[in-house]
Amino acid sequence: MNAWLMLAGAIGAELAATTALKLSAGFTKLAPSAVVVVGYGLSFWLLGQVLKTMEVGIVYAIWSGAGLAIIALIGIAFLGESVSAVKLAGLAAVLVGVVLLNLADRSA
Repeated sequence: MNAWLMLAGAIGAELAATTALKLSAGFTKLAPSAVVVVGYGLSFWLLGQVLKTMEVGIVYAIWSGAGLAIIALIGIAFLGESVSAVKLAGLAAVLVGVVLLNLADRSA
């Protein structure tokens, strides 16, 4: 499987697990708690596969940056979390950082 597809899968699994973590109410609800364990397990397994062919700094920047930005948007859109100009600016800064790391990797 293509490393970029596996990385996208790792991000998706991490997003599902993190959302389920919020919904698990401190691991008091069985179904969301199970999604947490399976989702993080799958995410880390996929990351391990991706790291066979890609650099760890780039992989982790993309995985964590995309995960952070998307989970913040999920929180705002579906979980009733607050939104502010400062929060949105922070998310934009994360995305700019990920893009710059990718550009630096390609120019090296």
